[in-house]
Amino acid sequence: MKPIWIADDDQSIRFVLEKALLRENLPTRSFTNVHDVLTALASANDNNGPKVLVSDIRMPGGSGLALLEKVKEKYPALPVIIMTAYSDLDSAVSAFQSGAFEYLPKPFDVSRAVELIRRAVSESQREEVAQENLIDTPEMLGQAAAMQEVFRAIGRLSQSNATVMITGESGSGKELVARALHKHSSRATGPFVAINTAAIPKDLLESELFGHERGAFTGAQTMRRGRFEQADGGTLFLDEIGDMPIDLQTRLLRVLSDGSYYRVGGHSAVKTNVRVIAATHQELEQRVREGAFREDLFHRLNVIRLRLPPLRERKEDVPMLTRHFLQQSALQLGVESKRISEAALGWLSNFNFPGNVRQLENICHWLTVMAPAQMIEPKDLPPEVGVRAASAEPYQNQIAADASTVEALPAINTEDWELGLQAAATVMLASGRLDVWDELTRRFEAGLIHAALGATRGRRMEAALKLGIGRNTLTRKIQELGLE
Repeated sequence: MKPIWIADDDQSIRFVLEKALLRENLPTRSFTNVHDVLTALASANDNNGPKVLVSDIRMPGGSGLALLEKVKEKYPALPVIIMTAYSDLDSAVSAFQSGAFEYLPKPFDVSRAVELIRRAVSESQREEVAQENLIDTPEMLGQAAAMQEVFRAIGRLSQSNATVMITGESGSGKELVARALHKHSSRATGPFVAINTAAIPKDLLESELFGHERGAFTGAQTMRRGRFEQADGGTLFLDEIGDMPIDLQTRLLRVLSDGSYYRVGGHSAVKTNVRVIAATHQELEQRVREGAFREDLFHRLNVIRLRLPPLRERKEDVPMLTRHFLQQSALQLGVESKRISEAALGWLSNFNFPGNVRQLENICHWLTVMAPAQMIEPKDLPPEVGVRAASAEPYQNQIAADASTVEALPAINTEDWELGLQAAATVMLASGRLDVWDELTRRFEAGLIHAALGATRGRRMEAALKLGIGRNTLTRKIQELGLE
């Protein structure tokens, strides 16, 4: 294990920390001044650098704040604990805001210091695992023949700039395919810009796509670059293209035809060099027949069509995806990854997943928090999979609703979500995270929105009505939560 670096000109402080950490089997390396730390840092590498740095705020040759700045340049994820006397509290707060992991006021309790360093070590290990996963995790997973066909298509398109239309149900991973097409294309060094055309009100979508000039409309106080301009030299992903208003379809067709457009309120043409990838869950041919989608735009976008299969058509991928998502959930929560039994995988593999891969990912998040043991069994699966309704009598009479509702829903414990929320909070608080409120609020709101859109088959106006909020509020929340 890499050592804990201790920087302090006080010999007694160094001695106490070295002995305390030695008893915890944590190796140390000590320094008396900033210069020596910086010299060691210059020759360090990923194998012999510090696991955690514990530094006094005042030392010969420089301050702990200056040292913090230098350390963060080379090791931005390294936890740094700043030690300070009470009179330096303002400086400590400043250090904390500048990226310090924590500050330790002097005189300190040794057990408290060791506990804090151990927490920093855990944080360091999580960062290392996160980096490894970032490098090693494949962008898309799938062994099913239908997914192999998608992979082959991405490979064949790697040297092409052709416009691509991706079709598939909500939650099946259309944006992942678009990102893969961009990553493996000659435009990979350019930007990838995504926009959900169904998530933006009609009167704002034109400005979002093409930008606007100052004074173009009320509130346009400055010139704004649109998504086409932002994606110049790269790829623009237009999700849910089937919902684009008909008048904007005309403008989009013109851009695809001659590669230029006008900002809203503008008089000078803007040239664009963008590869367009579009996606939809709708049958565009039917939309064309209904007069809701331009036939010429359909043919312009439908140069290459990729169909992404729903999860129920690639059930052999469920075990692999489940294990992958369990690992990712554990990494995000900072807990040990749970294992899943073959019996539980059998239940999941037989589930139809109306929400596709996104629903499986959410189930794995739920299991990471709610499953009581490290091995997940069928009885631990969430209610929508149907195990509890089929095998657990205590759940049968716990929904207080009319008979038709009870017949239509799986039997669940109405307090499960509260217990799950408390369990998630407990795990995250124990890991030392400082964003528990924001993270759990985000998940709670995302869960409500997913449920409402599922119940209304994606109809946002109806979903907003059922949730008791305005459509604009729902659209804003979808954007804020990245649910497009």
